[in-house]
Amino acid sequence: MLGISMAAKFSIQSGPPPGLLGDVAALHGRYYAEHWDFPVAFEDKVAREMGGFLCRYDPAKDLVLWTGDPNRVLGTITLDGSDPELLDGWAHLRWFILHESLAGQGLGKVMIDRVVAFARDVGYRAIYLTTFDGLHAAMALYRRAGFQVVDEQEGETWGRSVLEQRLELTF
Repeated sequence: MLGISMAAKFSIQSGPPPGLLGDVAALHGRYYAEHWDFPVAFEDKVAREMGGFLCRYDPAKDLVLWTGDPNRVLGTITLDGSDPELLDGWAHLRWFILHESLAGQGLGKVMIDRVVAFARDVGYRAIYLTTFDGLHAAMALYRRAGFQVVDEQEGETWGRSVLEQRLELTF
């Protein structure tokens, strides 16, 4: 138990705060190990990829949103537009997670809406994300924002076999 008041209202901040990398890797590692039996290799993947992103973070192309308290990040979403491997005009939605105590408060919806608005303002033509079948709450938010599943296949990107999905939103 984190000692988080369910009635507590968390604001959404932008820009990467100190401790973001460790908190986001830990949130992913704990949640996906408990609920999906993902190995520690998944937490390592999150940390390595986010570390690379933070080294090239460009606030003109990238957006990091987070919520939490002064001591820890409890939820986050990132729009990665600075990856040199991206197709021109595309951005990658990444690391969307909220601590379970924050579920159902509307924070995820607000975060996704802000990411989509940022992408439009910057002039991106499309956003993509990768996920897997079974994350129903997140999928509902993605679909409400206009994302569509464009590809599905069995894979082990996350450290164990799941039905991987690619979603896209084009403007």
